Amino acid sequence: MPLIRKGLLQLIFSGAYLLRWNDKLRPTELLEIDKQAHKMLLACLLWHENTRKLDSEKGIALARDIIEGGLFDYFYRLIITDIKPPVFYKIKENPDHHRQLSEYVLNRLEPVLQPLGSFWQRMRCWHLEGDENELSRRILTAAHLYASQWEFKVIRPLNSFDDEMEDIGQSFVERLNSFRDLAGMQAILTESSALARLANLCGQLRFQIRWTQAPRIPATSVLGHMFIVAAFSYFFSLSVDACTARANNNFFCGLFHDLPELLTRDIISPVKQSVDSLPRIIKQYEEAELERRIFKPLRQEGFATLVERISYYLGLEVGSEFQECRREGDRVVAVNGFEALQQSCNADALDPKDGQMLKVCDWLAAFLEAHSSIRNGVSSPHLLEARARLRATLCESPLECLQLEALLADFD
Repeated sequence: MPLIRKGLLQLIFSGAYLLRWNDKLRPTELLEIDKQAHKMLLACLLWHENTRKLDSEKGIALARDIIEGGLFDYFYRLIITDIKPPVFYKIKENPDHHRQLSEYVLNRLEPVLQPLGSFWQRMRCWHLEGDENELSRRILTAAHLYASQWEFKVIRPLNSFDDEMEDIGQSFVERLNSFRDLAGMQAILTESSALARLANLCGQLRFQIRWTQAPRIPATSVLGHMFIVAAFSYFFSLSVDACTARANNNFFCGLFHDLPELLTRDIISPVKQSVDSLPRIIKQYEEAELERRIFKPLRQEGFATLVERISYYLGLEVGSEFQECRREGDRVVAVNGFEALQQSCNADALDPKDGQMLKVCDWLAAFLEAHSSIRNGVSSPHLLEARARLRATLCESPLECLQLEALLADFD
């Protein structure tokens, strides 16, 4: 059972510092952590569409391969961030050069990731022995290209003087067209479709900056925060020996948990709690807008099962994304707390999903956002108070198996 330590959390968070397209004129900063979140949201949509005809066991295995492959690629990307894509693709064309680069990257990552045991071994295999034609890799590549093209469309109007832009744009079109055979990809590439609109809306969450009343470095977005929570959730799932379906669900729940903020913006907790009825009013509005703008159009175009899946991640049937739950036939059933889920529901057949542990990851991501800014020299009474409050809340968590006090002691 791997123990989660400070180095892993900081490695996951470090994508919030990495600029993308930093040799181009940009209307806003485009960050690696945001791109990864957008990519994995798209990968989830493609995973769902490409498992409709697979049995449950194969679908669960494919989800794990996609999630872990996305994390493997993200960690790799953190090391080679300064290599421009054309140069990297040139290196990949030479197997010896690519292996040498991969060995260098893995050696850099080993001190932090090797303690994760089997996860680390799977990462080594992914980068040193993998087959580019595997379905999981094709889904991840398609999602990567779409998310990168989405950013390219944002910066293109400002870079009309740049003679690289036309070639880059054409390259995206040609490479994305080679993935149209994937289920759901045709719809995602059709701008008027409901699936394309959802993919586009997800991308817009990079423009919503968290903690707007407290300037920070780095200034994380809602989209980036979602990826951080998803990654934390997955590694904590491994640390408690969660079954594969539960670990997958926890990652995807973390990835989707703030999706309603597309519709309401990021409302800070003190404001939400300022009026007793406000949380209920906000939730009702969120659910009504989700139905009107996202779920209804998806159902009308034949994506009803995808709506059910996203609803499960958002906890709509049990009242909250932070409520433990499982499936019982076609019904979603609330489970009474972490211990009940851990002891009685930790089986793929029950399709379990955590609640309290996901909330811990949400708080831990917020703690890291506040702590990192303070350590970077950008502080305020609001940030100092938030860091202290989040630390106290985390240390009071009843989930003793997560060893949060020891983890937080590393941040002193």
